[in-house]
Amino acid sequence: MSDSPLTFPSARPTTELLDAIRSPVELRKLEQDQLNALAAELRSFLLYSVSQSGGHFGAGLGVVELTIALHYVLNTPYDRLVWDVGHQSYPHKILTERREAMSGIREATGIAGFPKRAESDYDTFGVGHSSTSISAALGMALAAKLKKEERECVAVIGDGAMTAGMAFEALNHAASTGSDLLVVLNDNEMSISKNVGGLANYFSKIWASETYTSFREGGKKVLNKLPATKEFVRRTEEHMKGMISPATLFEELGFYYVGPIDGHDIDRLIKDLSSMLKIKGPKLLHVITQKGRGFLPAEDDPVGYHALGKLEPNKMAAVAPKKTSAKKFQDVFGEWLCDTAKDDERLIGITAAMCEGSGMVRFAQSFPDQFYDVAIAEQHAVTLAAGLACEQLKPVVAIYSTFLQRAYDQLIHDVAIQDLDVLFAIDRAGVVGEDGPTHAGSFDISYLRCIPKMLIATPSDENECYQALQTCYQHQGPAAVRYPRGLGSGAVIDKDSHSYRLGKARLVTEPDWFDYNDKAEKNLEKSPNVALLVFGALLDIAHACQRADSEHKYLIADMRWAKPLDHDLLAKLASADLIVTIEDNTIAGGAGSACAEWFIQHSLACPPMLQCGLPDHFQEHGTRAQLLSEAGLDANIIAERIAKALAR
Repeated sequence: MSDSPLTFPSARPTTELLDAIRSPVELRKLEQDQLNALAAELRSFLLYSVSQSGGHFGAGLGVVELTIALHYVLNTPYDRLVWDVGHQSYPHKILTERREAMSGIREATGIAGFPKRAESDYDTFGVGHSSTSISAALGMALAAKLKKEERECVAVIGDGAMTAGMAFEALNHAASTGSDLLVVLNDNEMSISKNVGGLANYFSKIWASETYTSFREGGKKVLNKLPATKEFVRRTEEHMKGMISPATLFEELGFYYVGPIDGHDIDRLIKDLSSMLKIKGPKLLHVITQKGRGFLPAEDDPVGYHALGKLEPNKMAAVAPKKTSAKKFQDVFGEWLCDTAKDDERLIGITAAMCEGSGMVRFAQSFPDQFYDVAIAEQHAVTLAAGLACEQLKPVVAIYSTFLQRAYDQLIHDVAIQDLDVLFAIDRAGVVGEDGPTHAGSFDISYLRCIPKMLIATPSDENECYQALQTCYQHQGPAAVRYPRGLGSGAVIDKDSHSYRLGKARLVTEPDWFDYNDKAEKNLEKSPNVALLVFGALLDIAHACQRADSEHKYLIADMRWAKPLDHDLLAKLASADLIVTIEDNTIAGGAGSACAEWFIQHSLACPPMLQCGLPDHFQEHGTRAQLLSEAGLDANIIAERIAKALAR
């Protein structure tokens, strides 16, 4: 815990040193004994700016000293500095020409919440998903070697991100190339080594010293002529380090390891970074930091204070949410999970480090033997579920849409091809908002519906979500339920309902020109007849279209399923004047495309169609409402498109 805990400043704090720094060029002009004062100012400014804008800040508070030390030692941006995930990049952005832009971070016209190459030369690699930094930095190091450029390449990766297989694949390859690469392992959860103290500190000082390095490398040359002695010395060093640190693991992978060291000691960081950069080959510096450093609530609750919404002006308290009966979709999933597990001990809940975000906390506490958090390892999560399904258990994989993309091969090869009974609860589907394109769930309908045997449910509200989960869970085979981030419409959950049938839509409005239950062909009226087919939680847009247009008679269908489609309904709509599909998935390959394909496959003349969905480009950050409107998923825009289509 910090000696002098900070609070959210009610006004912009005085930051004389920080204000004089536009870029790391000015930072490197400071005397080293000024850097601790700079760190205090940077931490205070970070708290202030996030209170104004909202966003991630717990991880950033933990790497203030590390960020300063890295930019002080490295010649950025010529030297390449790659951040993993990017939650911790706010101090980096503040020090790299974007201090005054922090008030608009994650807003539609502001800077991104993650490193972004198009935004700054200091953002050497765009991130958002974890465990990519070592691979990217290694690519840069190899490129520098090929181009004969003398530059440093540094990857900063957290202990959580280090749990992903991709990180170890990169470590293994880096060692085989012998590239000059420095990996900084930012350990803020003590998950790799708890042995931090005087003895560990003493030995890490020795290992980082130039004297020890010279002795060690010189000794290797001598001992190469005495193989037996060389092996004895190597193993002696290995066991000495192994008693107090995770050096053995990284040394066996081929990295020169130093640490663990205090990641809040700037002088120590600068000394060890400077020493390690002089060592050739792959190196790993292990630093211990505290997430939320300096802000007591974040220190005590690093998960709860991982990110923050805007604070009320002049009150420095979180803006109270409006009272509503609506539930978050993730909480509906968590409720269904607990209800189902009570009656079925075969249910196994799986998450890849997103227990809180996926609404699984109560389930994990109530059914610990049926819950697995596999850390940041989406590929493993999916194949683990496949293995469980082989033994007649009922795995449910809770995963964000954007992160399921990382396990696409496992989804096809290990689950679908084998027709295994795995349910995917896909959270954050569609437009997500301020976190930008790396976190958007724009593609799941497109990449799922082309997979044979896969069911895809697209519930429109809380009750529909509960029913969809139950229906897909009872199905034998792979199935997915996709739902958006945030609150539903306030629908009451009817846990005894059995109306959610596989491949059948729900008619929300049924005009007099249409009779869903009439099997005989029906003559449509001469006045234009428009069918709005809605996939997902966008019924409010369809209703607004209807209110805005009194001339046309709208059929509104909550389609419920992107696969299988309601074939009977589509057949009935073959004579409609216009079909409009509405979805928060990319138009290319989405549910609207599926409807058009259905008419072609069944040799029916496809009625005129408007496909309303996400565009064929990556949308930047902004609120969900802003991004939907930008994509044309706005009632007035759709109504205008309908009028033009009918006029043609």
